[in-house]
Amino acid sequence: MVKEINNRGLACPQPVINTKRALEELEQGTVISIVDNEAARENVTRFAENAGCQVEVTEKNGEYYIAITKGEGNKEVAIVKTSGETAPLVYLLTSNTFGNGAEDLGETLMVSFFNSLLEKPAPRMIMLVNSGVRLAVKNSRVLEQFNKLAERGTEVIACGTCLDYYKLKEELAVGRVTNMLEILENLTGQDKVITL
Repeated sequence: MVKEINNRGLACPQPVINTKRALEELEQGTVISIVDNEAARENVTRFAENAGCQVEVTEKNGEYYIAITKGEGNKEVAIVKTSGETAPLVYLLTSNTFGNGAEDLGETLMVSFFNSLLEKPAPRMIMLVNSGVRLAVKNSRVLEQFNKLAERGTEVIACGTCLDYYKLKEELAVGRVTNMLEILENLTGQDKVITL
């Protein structure tokens, strides 16, 4: 079976996500992932090789056709599928941007981060402090991703003091309001905490 995926014009990590989903649907066969930039070519190729698949890349008119063969006797590493179970992870988000530097780039990277997070087991909790609370309010660029994580069991809590400071308490669209004591309890609990 051969399945073709058009990833032209898509920003990272969407070509990898689309390719991963297509491979999850196959017991064995070939997925041809078509990308139009070198970064996507490298990322999709690396993902497929790490998943134990055979990879062959062909360039045609500035586009890359990445033929990924799953099964058929090649050594296979299991591709992690998302499930309804949450992982023992707590994310502490202290900003509405990912990293320091240009704010618009940081916002774009945060969208990319959440799109990628949806491909992993859902974290047990996401805690939002400081400008991180902006991620869970109406018109947030990642509100759809937050809702999907909440549906999969992720608890989203937002600092009440921070919501008050930014005058956003009435705008909270996912999760619930919390306080510093609860945040501290989760920071010092048994789950692994990742701070962004």
